Amino acid sequence: MSKKILVIDDDVVLLKILTERLSPQGFEVITASTGREGLRLAYNNNPDLVILDIMMPELDGYAICERLREMADVPVIVLSAVASEEKVVRCFQKGADDYIQKPFRMRELEARILAHLKRSSSDGWEKSTYDDGMLSIDLVSKHVYRKGKIVHLTPTEYRLLSSLVQQRGMVVSHDQLLTKVWGKPYKSATVLLSVYINYLRKKLENDPKKPQYIHTKWGIGYWFDYIN
Repeated sequence: MSKKILVIDDDVVLLKILTERLSPQGFEVITASTGREGLRLAYNNNPDLVILDIMMPELDGYAICERLREMADVPVIVLSAVASEEKVVRCFQKGADDYIQKPFRMRELEARILAHLKRSSSDGWEKSTYDDGMLSIDLVSKHVYRKGKIVHLTPTEYRLLSSLVQQRGMVVSHDQLLTKVWGKPYKSATVLLSVYINYLRKKLENDPKKPQYIHTKWGIGYWFDYIN
């Protein structure tokens, strides 16, 4: 069965270009030119991946991304001309998995699409759990609890945490984490990795500036273990 890609963008020329480039590769491309139409098509078609612009009529990309996150763990790639660091970070805060600035290179977009689809369909995660009475992580059910209350993680945050927990006590290099969580096209995106490590610390640590769980090995990577 072909993978479904939903593209939400008010640029009708871009919608046509993406359809013409992705359809011959075996993808079923569904397009929407407004935010509300995009959410309706997402609900009705259950796409395997969403490509989304920020500046949209009716609903902007931030609101759309939040709604998508309420529906599913589908990978979301933001494709936008907006370039400020604040707005890019906001995209990730709303649940986006990736960000590509317009104008973009088609081959790069295609590579990232394939990387996200491969990762989202992978069932190769190791099964394990962690529980110290304060923090509980079940990699089978994919539930995380802190002080008995569920911690809501985005799919990317969960994949990053899972990668660290599976190798508890061992330093996992930047390259290893980026490749496993985001895919090979992101092997050198250390800034992106540090942003998501910060997100996890804010959700899991008592004091993100003095982490007890997610530790930094400067210049090398990160490691997970409880240190009081």
